[in-house]
Amino acid sequence: MDTAVETDRIARNIVINAPRERVWAALANAETFGQWFGADLSGQTFAAGQRTRGPITIPGCEHMAFDVVIERIEAPHLMSYRWHPYPKDASVDYSLETPTLVVFKLADADGNATVLTVEESGFDNVPPHRRLEAFRANNNGWNFQLERIARYVTAV
Repeated sequence: MDTAVETDRIARNIVINAPRERVWAALANAETFGQWFGADLSGQTFAAGQRTRGPITIPGCEHMAFDVVIERIEAPHLMSYRWHPYPKDASVDYSLETPTLVVFKLADADGNATVLTVEESGFDNVPPHRRLEAFRANNNGWNFQLERIARYVTAV
């Protein structure tokens, strides 16, 4: 029996009762992404190689920033970025750390629905003193965020 626990990667998926184009629009547009994710990304765009940054607007997390570098955008099925997971301390320079990779994948599901999968990997490269806390925070956070995008997309 394999009892190994995955510590480097988080993977989640959700079936959203909306067509892929609608889910893609909520994912690939920076301002719209910010609306459901809980970050002020007003006036910004997502483009490969580009940094996008804005304050988190989720109550209790306002001291943190959403700060990513877009890696790939392949409409309408894949978007990925790199970021520093759980940057809770504004006095820390997280740019000295290796970022994790977040990949969103879209696939068609029955009934004009969409399967959205998110995978975040690279936690084994987060400094040991904060690795477990960052993993736990994002492990819970992705459940929360997938519910947020599903509510956003189906309310539009």
